[in-house]
Amino acid sequence: MRKNQLKFPRIFFVSSYPPRRCGIATFTFDLVRAVSELQGPTGDQRRIPLVAALNDIAEGYDYPQEVVLEINQQQPLDYRKAADFINSSPAQVVCLQHEFGIFGGRSGIYILDLLENLKKPVVTTLHRMLRAPDREEFDVLRSVCRCSTFVVVLAKRAIEFLKEVYGVPREKIFMIYHGAPNVPFFSPSQYKDKIEAQGRPLILTSGLINPNKGIETAIEAMVLVARELPEVLYLILGATHPRVLRGFGEKYRLSLERRVAESKLRKQVRFQNRFVSADKLFTYLAAADIYLTPYPSKEQISSGTLTQALAFGKAVISTPYWYAQELLAYGRGCIIPFGDVRAMAEEIIYLLKNDRERDALRRKAYQFSRRLIWPRVARAYLALFRRAIGR
Repeated sequence: MRKNQLKFPRIFFVSSYPPRRCGIATFTFDLVRAVSELQGPTGDQRRIPLVAALNDIAEGYDYPQEVVLEINQQQPLDYRKAADFINSSPAQVVCLQHEFGIFGGRSGIYILDLLENLKKPVVTTLHRMLRAPDREEFDVLRSVCRCSTFVVVLAKRAIEFLKEVYGVPREKIFMIYHGAPNVPFFSPSQYKDKIEAQGRPLILTSGLINPNKGIETAIEAMVLVARELPEVLYLILGATHPRVLRGFGEKYRLSLERRVAESKLRKQVRFQNRFVSADKLFTYLAAADIYLTPYPSKEQISSGTLTQALAFGKAVISTPYWYAQELLAYGRGCIIPFGDVRAMAEEIIYLLKNDRERDALRRKAYQFSRRLIWPRVARAYLALFRRAIGR
């Protein structure tokens, strides 16, 4: 193998992919772009990454040109065909993004039909794992790791889970942070007029809306915050998660809106029911004074939205789910107990009234986030791809 081929190997990504609305899809798109950009504007076009996209709807999506293969996630035969296609492709390494829900079968078991038939090295990123899985979840994730040359986790705690719960050898596990955009450190006041929030303290929660976000707790906290700071604005940005929408329609969002109305918070709480572009999300994140993640469960080992908030230098208030505990350690953010409405409200009020404390949090978050930016993350993946090929 020639040296330059190993330096920029041909990679075949297997994942959900935009325009599908899914956090894993967004992650993969950003990683594909970041890896491609490492080659520079005159890079070898024959080494541009390829993508196999998982479809959650029969008609599929209007994908960009790098998607050369589509897999209907509920069709077992598609996974075996995909393995044959990838084996015959010029790709030298496969990068799988794993989250149980994007693959078909119970606990996403269909992905094993692909992995067990691949003849190329596989680097798998694990976006979710359970500390106390049921038997099927345990078997599937352990088999995914067995079929992978290396596995990537997004938090240090996940290394211990893989070793102790799933029996994955330590030498097979690598920790690479979730990527984030490389943006300058700026004042939120520069952007508030662009989202009709000028002159108002702005709190933001973003991402696809579902019942596991803990937004009910945040709305209850806003009742207390509004009494002290009536000009405050809490913005909940994001469309309802497609899986929730298909199963239950807008029932959950409507329940949140009723709660806001009953709490007389219509002036303080605003919903933006849409999946925003990266440019628009930039504006909302830039304008926020506080970023809030009120998630109700500790079993979350990654969060793209929290990663982005740190990269934008936000003062973050969060419940102590696993990923937040790690990223917000050493004073990089504020941790409050799960479901504690009063603690959440008091922390919000304190930070909004104390510019110096809020700015100190912002600077610590921003300084830490320099290790999360996509170019750095892409270089770490590229080094791991080379290592997998060279084994």
